[in-house]
Amino acid sequence: MHDDKERTSSLDKFTAPLGGQEIELLQVDYAAGGVPLLRVRIRERKRFTIFEIDAATAARWGGAMQQWSRSQLPER
Repeated sequence: MHDDKERTSSLDKFTAPLGGQEIELLQVDYAAGGVPLLRVRIRERKRFTIFEIDAATAARWGGAMQQWSRSQLPER
């Protein structure tokens, strides 16, 4: 979604190797102001899941994902 009410900046885009979902992360800045948000877009075949989260929620979610991944990956 892009119009004159918001500006998006792509942060990352990748495909999950096991399920094939396309995952895109974008920063969303609204022309009216307010806090920037992180838009998470997940495409699974023809179905899209899109939601926006604030920085504190992204930090908590990202931290939990990093903690989990560290416990699953072999030590280097």
